[in-house]
Amino acid sequence: MIKENLQSIRATIPQGVTLVAVSKFHPVEALQEAYDAGQRIFGESRENEFKAKVAVLPTDIEWHFIGHLQTNKVKYIAPYVSLIQSIDTERLLDEVERQAVRFEKERVARFGDACIDVLLQLHVAQEESKSGFFPDELLQLLENVNIRERWPHVRLRGVMGMASFVDDPNQWRKEFRQIRACHSALLDGPLKAQGISSEQFNILSYGMSDDYQVAIEESTNMVRIGTSIFGHREY
Repeated sequence: MIKENLQSIRATIPQGVTLVAVSKFHPVEALQEAYDAGQRIFGESRENEFKAKVAVLPTDIEWHFIGHLQTNKVKYIAPYVSLIQSIDTERLLDEVERQAVRFEKERVARFGDACIDVLLQLHVAQEESKSGFFPDELLQLLENVNIRERWPHVRLRGVMGMASFVDDPNQWRKEFRQIRACHSALLDGPLKAQGISSEQFNILSYGMSDDYQVAIEESTNMVRIGTSIFGHREY
């Protein structure tokens, strides 16, 4: 069934949009089935589950951390993670920098590069419980810091966000446009001023099982889909 689900989803995703299979809470066997069907990028959100899966699944998987990440947990994923999608505080950026330095040898051996790629998570949804920078807050932060001096081992690759948990495509569309507008404002403002181009800061990660087709219409180039691939979570 997972293979068929993947085929159905891929048929709706245009070239240039990356599919992240959100595998959190699903067993290793389900991930292996998706892997056997050609999926190579998986998204996890708990460091213990992340480490356990990394230990037993194929080494060519590209692991993304997509959930809220506490600063004291970064050390557990730093040697293995390809992309941290959920950077939501300045303090977390500082900790990712520290752990990238700490695990430099391991990352060079695994990736050929010590830097950790990250996305900056934006808060555009109605729910107060969701994490992320408010767009104006993020712009102000990056305008007032020397990115390469403060975080030389962190590579800013783009932005991530989630739409409100509502059944309203117009609301999703509005919030996706806010994410895209912030991405453009960052590129045109503080990133341009510091020599960071659209070739590096080129990821727009928004769109999940219910809303990814609207997200594609609103220029996402990375969607995070779990339920439509694996079914409901196994807690």
